[in-house]
Amino acid sequence: MSAVSGTPSLVVGVDVGGTFTDLFVLDEASGQARIVKVPSTRGEEARGFMNGIAKVTGANAQGGPDAARAIATIVHGTTVGTNALLERKVARTGILTTRGFRDVLEMRRRDRPQTWGLRGSYTPVVPRALRLEVDERVLADGTLHTPVDLDQVKVQAQALLDAGCEAICIFFIHGYANPANERVAAEVVRALWPNPHVTVASEVLPEIREFERCSTATLNAALQPVVGSYLERLEGDLRAQGFGGELLIVQSNGGVMSRQTACDVPVRTALSGPAAGVMACAEIARAAGFPNVITGDMGGTSFDVSLIAEGQAALAAQTAIEFGLVVRSPMIQIETIGAGGGSIASVDAGGMLQVGPESAGSVPGPACYGRGNTRPTVTDANVLLGRIAANRPLGGGLLQALDAKKSEDAIRTHVAEPLGLDVMAAAEAILTVANARMAGAIRVVSIERGHDPREFAYMPFGGGGGLHVCAMMREVGVRTGIVPRYPGVTSALGCVMADMRHDAVQTLNLSLSEVDWSALSARVESLAQACQARLDSAGVRFEGVHDTISLDMLYMGQTHTLQVTVTREQLNAAGVQAAFEAAYRHAFGRVLQGPVIRVMNLRYARIGRRPRFDLAVLAPQGEGSTQPVGIQRVYHQGRWWDAQRYARLDLPVGAQVQGPAILEQADTTVWLEPGFSARVDTLGNLLVERSA
Repeated sequence: MSAVSGTPSLVVGVDVGGTFTDLFVLDEASGQARIVKVPSTRGEEARGFMNGIAKVTGANAQGGPDAARAIATIVHGTTVGTNALLERKVARTGILTTRGFRDVLEMRRRDRPQTWGLRGSYTPVVPRALRLEVDERVLADGTLHTPVDLDQVKVQAQALLDAGCEAICIFFIHGYANPANERVAAEVVRALWPNPHVTVASEVLPEIREFERCSTATLNAALQPVVGSYLERLEGDLRAQGFGGELLIVQSNGGVMSRQTACDVPVRTALSGPAAGVMACAEIARAAGFPNVITGDMGGTSFDVSLIAEGQAALAAQTAIEFGLVVRSPMIQIETIGAGGGSIASVDAGGMLQVGPESAGSVPGPACYGRGNTRPTVTDANVLLGRIAANRPLGGGLLQALDAKKSEDAIRTHVAEPLGLDVMAAAEAILTVANARMAGAIRVVSIERGHDPREFAYMPFGGGGGLHVCAMMREVGVRTGIVPRYPGVTSALGCVMADMRHDAVQTLNLSLSEVDWSALSARVESLAQACQARLDSAGVRFEGVHDTISLDMLYMGQTHTLQVTVTREQLNAAGVQAAFEAAYRHAFGRVLQGPVIRVMNLRYARIGRRPRFDLAVLAPQGEGSTQPVGIQRVYHQGRWWDAQRYARLDLPVGAQVQGPAILEQADTTVWLEPGFSARVDTLGNLLVERSA
């Protein structure tokens, strides 16, 4: 349809990465899909976003009142919050807390930045001078011991305003057990605070553990002005170009939420982009017949690994963005290391070759980009070895050519000569080290968590994943690799596929015998209504709504909890005990006799199922072509090979390719090593296996 007529039919997924902003565009009217890539604009992410939208609609960069009228829904995976935390570019924030507890952020869990170091420094996101105390106290059982002094609240809130604070977090001890003091204090603060950036800890995370609750609520407050202004500006720009649909934001748990919810609880976007990619991989792998899959997202800066078992991505209760910046909110379990295409290779003082975590990023980028960087990267090694053709465009034409001579010079100067190696051997050494680091991350999410990686398929995505698929299979022992149809924009595709999801938690901290089951059922219904209200506020059509209920449980005397999924029918003493013992036996091989069973937290999730994305849209159409488009010389394992070069998207269903081969497409390149073969399945995925 045109951009100015008819019913809006475009659903656009947008993933903003460090190098490229990726867009996946689905026309629901015609059933056709396409991909768009534009350069990211670091620090001005909204500009790169709007450049991508302009390319989708065919408008110029300035747009117009009808430029975005054809778009029905935009689903956005954003790294704005993550980058703001990593770079400490957050709003000036104050904390209002219980007298005696202003140092919770600094005390943490008595951990250190370097576990074995004698020294280490840590700077909290809120300095001590902006953490002010008031008289109030709630006991651990929820008893109101000391009502909050509201006069003190007014004085301290005004002091934080006078100190230049843009946001404030209200965190009172044991607020999860009884939020009364936090609520009345919030009323007072909101009456005098000049903006809506007031975070109440019991509203964000009504869960036991004072440091985690304080950290999560504080980071939420610090992100509200940053993420809120970004999203409001983005929506304003879209509305000015005729966009009349819904702007949805991907959460760290793999679901989506409304723009307003994202402004209220921006801390839930901490792993927004990577989570969308994992959800897409889960759906693609299930459809391809592989319910167990390990995903590896290789971008310009990082390598993000996640494990999907029985079609379900693992959720973690909390994560640390970096040391001391703890977010306790359900999120896709992702292991991240600094090993991307832009990771810099160097020789340390001990003569050891290191790759990453320092990255050349997109600016200036790898040496071959010709933008001023002279140090070698993983991309430079791939260019020199012939796995990326220097004379053909990268990123769908964003870079017309790469300078292989600059790659060679950088590797010779910084790696080959210091190690006394031939320049080609040095390039292979860079990839060997990078592959070993990435394989280590795969073992962390699999072997270290009780899974045998040989029972899983491996799905690489991101711009660089396809270049290393065979190496990862060799390193870890995986039998099948699945390269999705559009690996470079998988996270953007995940945005289009994601359901809307809202999670809630409430601490109970009771023994099993103390639980009032009728009260617990009533609490579940209350959480269901609150989450449903969030779903309704988004204005999105759902095909259905379902929920999940789980309890964090443990034996008396234990520290760590076990998450136990239950049904409403099981919400009684016998049902919950049976569910706990079954889960405990599955996790640890046996149950314990004698210790009291405790119920620590109630967790609830409500999921609105958006219209199903038909993966057949991605499948190759027509007869296609199995003919190579040329020969490419590739250096591999100490010798040169003549690799057949294919246009990957032209290969029809059932096409077989033998390595060595190079398969090219706009968003990535796949390197098929000698001894490996690949087959195109009915959904357009490339299934890689050992042929020898």
